[in-house]
Amino acid sequence: MRTSLAVIGAGLAGLTAAQRLIRRGFAVQVFDKGRGAGGRMSTRREDRDGRNLFFDHGAQYFTVRDRRFAAQVATWEAQGLVAPWPQAGPQAYTGTPMMCAPLVDMAQAVGVQFGVRIDAVVRDGDGWQLVGEQGRFGPFDAVIVALPAEQAADLLHWPAPELAATAARQRSQPCWTTLVSLSAPLPGHAAVTRPKDPVLAWIADNSSKPGRTAESAWVLQSTPDWAADNLDLGREDAASAMMTAWQGVIGHDLPPAAFVRGHLWRYARSPGSGDGFLWSDDQRLGVCGDWLIGPRIEAAWLSGWRLAEIIRPVRPAP
Repeated sequence: MRTSLAVIGAGLAGLTAAQRLIRRGFAVQVFDKGRGAGGRMSTRREDRDGRNLFFDHGAQYFTVRDRRFAAQVATWEAQGLVAPWPQAGPQAYTGTPMMCAPLVDMAQAVGVQFGVRIDAVVRDGDGWQLVGEQGRFGPFDAVIVALPAEQAADLLHWPAPELAATAARQRSQPCWTTLVSLSAPLPGHAAVTRPKDPVLAWIADNSSKPGRTAESAWVLQSTPDWAADNLDLGREDAASAMMTAWQGVIGHDLPPAAFVRGHLWRYARSPGSGDGFLWSDDQRLGVCGDWLIGPRIEAAWLSGWRLAEIIRPVRPAP
């Protein structure tokens, strides 16, 4: 019988850990409360007059430094899942045809139970049970929590106070994102703008990304300070304020918007704890995520990969 392990969270860190552990012979089940893979690499699809609009409404691109991650990115690129996006920088990559493409591929490979919210991790003899609205899952020999720091702290408060305390010390920065489809082109506007503005930190034309359609799909992202000061805004009010700021940045009116949608990322960026990952060998509980290294896509992958490498099986694989 193989060592059983549950992963809570189907973002890049959780899926990387799951994929690596499956290759090492573990029996892995992955749970995520969302409708699909992505986490902060999510892509949102919206309908405009019967036509699909795709917005990368979380992370916009990623860069590569670590040789192990470079090997993974080379594999993704050969599979057509990522491609360079030079408009964002000389070393920038993005998912194709959506930012979430690598995660969708990984989720299909490992199998994920989507739409399952886990509210508690409880002891079951020598193992663990996961408890949520849909019932109980398990028992598992080990559990990995691959969630933002604040959510990991809440989930681990009772079963692993020391791990929870490390997570609780991290403070993620929020970000308001506004998705916009304009009714007419915007001549002369750069594909990527990093304005020096109190409201906006990022303006990007998603249609400039490789493998995308020509449909108007702009993504605005706020500064952390503005988001923190406006957490209680409604989506429409936040989007309106960011559209006004956009007009201020370019110095003239925008064409009418055919679609506008605001979205709050409450846990968008973390400075990183420096731990890399967390693991209790006695409890067989672990934690991974970019917040354990730094606010980069590569950090999420490395955290999951490094955690998966050090977990020892309870029993040998057949």
